[in-house]
Amino acid sequence: MRTGHMSSTGLPRSEAHESIRSLLGDDPSAALHHCKEALAREPHDAETLRLMGRALRALGRDAEAQRAELAAIDMSSYDPALQESAAALLENRLEITERLLKKRLRVNPFDVAAIRMLAEVAGRLGRNNDAEKLLRRALELAPGFVAARANMATVLYRQGKMAEALEELGRLNAEDPDNPGHSNLRAAILGRIGEFDEALALYEEVLSTVDDHPKIWMSYGHALKTVGRQQDSISAYRRATALRPTFGEAWWSIANLKIARFDIADIATMKKALENVDASIEDLFHLHFALAKAVESEGRVVEAFYHYEQGNKLRRGMLPYEAVEISAAVNRMIATFDEAFFNARENVGCETPDPIFIVGLPRSGSTLIEQILSSHSLVEGTAELPDIPNLITEMDQKRSYLQILSEMVPDQLRELGESYIKRTGVQRREGKPFFIDKLPNNWLHIGFIHLILPNARIIDARRYPLDCGYSNFRQHFARGQAFSYSLSDIGHYYADYVRLMRHFDVVLPGRIYRVIHEKLLDEPEREVRRLLEAMHLPFEQACLQFYDNKRPVRTASSEQVRRPINRDGEGLWRAVSEQLAPLKAALGDLTETYADPA
Repeated sequence: MRTGHMSSTGLPRSEAHESIRSLLGDDPSAALHHCKEALAREPHDAETLRLMGRALRALGRDAEAQRAELAAIDMSSYDPALQESAAALLENRLEITERLLKKRLRVNPFDVAAIRMLAEVAGRLGRNNDAEKLLRRALELAPGFVAARANMATVLYRQGKMAEALEELGRLNAEDPDNPGHSNLRAAILGRIGEFDEALALYEEVLSTVDDHPKIWMSYGHALKTVGRQQDSISAYRRATALRPTFGEAWWSIANLKIARFDIADIATMKKALENVDASIEDLFHLHFALAKAVESEGRVVEAFYHYEQGNKLRRGMLPYEAVEISAAVNRMIATFDEAFFNARENVGCETPDPIFIVGLPRSGSTLIEQILSSHSLVEGTAELPDIPNLITEMDQKRSYLQILSEMVPDQLRELGESYIKRTGVQRREGKPFFIDKLPNNWLHIGFIHLILPNARIIDARRYPLDCGYSNFRQHFARGQAFSYSLSDIGHYYADYVRLMRHFDVVLPGRIYRVIHEKLLDEPEREVRRLLEAMHLPFEQACLQFYDNKRPVRTASSEQVRRPINRDGEGLWRAVSEQLAPLKAALGDLTETYADPA
């Protein structure tokens, strides 16, 4: 705050504020009177403005309350404690930022600017449920806080809560109708729910009036890529890089198409961008990943590995991932989900057979399996749906999720299954009997899936660990794959995944159908027929000609699955075998036994 710690009345400011707070519950009119007196003496006091807003709300004078609340937020920018927090956040020192903000909120739990900033920390850490709760609190205290509402729409989008995100955007549009960022998010949501024509039209409408916004050009490129308009997407991405040459994510988006090629000038531009002091950490790691792809396509694999290593190191430094936590979680699941546990819970859950879950590691061939199955007349391909993790996250976080699950009665498990079916309905647009949920990380939730959806089909997509591991190391994921930025972490993650799958093979024999990627490459027709038989689906020739399927594909494999089966990605690890020592050490004997049954 701009002034010292004493109010003009001679009382310490904290005591003056406490005096006003004591009046709020019983006499908001008196509290408002004292706020006006205090602001006449010290017009920049953020806390007095916050208290004034609360008094006005209590009196039903909402428009005046909103002006006071927003003024308090503006004045908070002068607070040294919040300035320190903002500086730490800008430098991505998230643990320090979180500690400072929690300390701040213990002193003043009504500081809306601090609440919103803490929500941003939670979002960056992937704790979107926490971010949502914080933003709801911020909007409860200051409904007119547009920036917090925009953050809320984004957090809801990240959690797959599309209808709620669109509702928030509707409110934002009423208050800030010309903001291109809101239109950009709306178009992204429309794409997620399958309304691609409307999404593309919205992007084009925005870009017709605001054509110098690189992020919107990139988002437009993402939508074009998803519907298979590859050359148009490249043009959109290149427009973004022309507007901002240091825009690493746009360069990476071109590289990630895997059909585009960079020329000498592109490589020189990216290398120059790496030296630009204005480039953010996010720009830098995206640039390293893009440069790695560029030089790798020219056969310079050692140089490519250097850039992969640098990009991964930068990204890994931003994420609070600990491999031992996944190992401990797997240990707990193995201890909980034994034969006795499942025997005591037979014939529970929602009986619908509609979902087909594809689980495993990213880059394991899961998108290929999805494309094959979604080419069947009875199966709809959707996306990597967040609904299973969201259901788990929404349980009481004060207790262990496994403990809560152990205590649930059959009706509760059935209701969870029904909730999943209802939530995923927004993604089902073709009216087919079955649909695919291809979120790889759901391997961690097999026990939960079996309990709430006992008739759902489950497919484990498994690929040779060195091919799969190195492919993850070469891939930058937008979010959700924190294990993939360290060779050692990748190896431990793969080992834990196999360990848990083998456990379920024993306690739920025959429940999970496994597709070994290398077998699918060797004998496509045989393996496709076996897969369809395991899914209780009649054979259809279209499943062998999956590359003719024009459905939108959102994953990093979107271009590969639009071609016949090939071995382009097989064995790339051999050229950098020595550099992969940490991955091999963490995998142990899995390089020989990965395909073995339990």
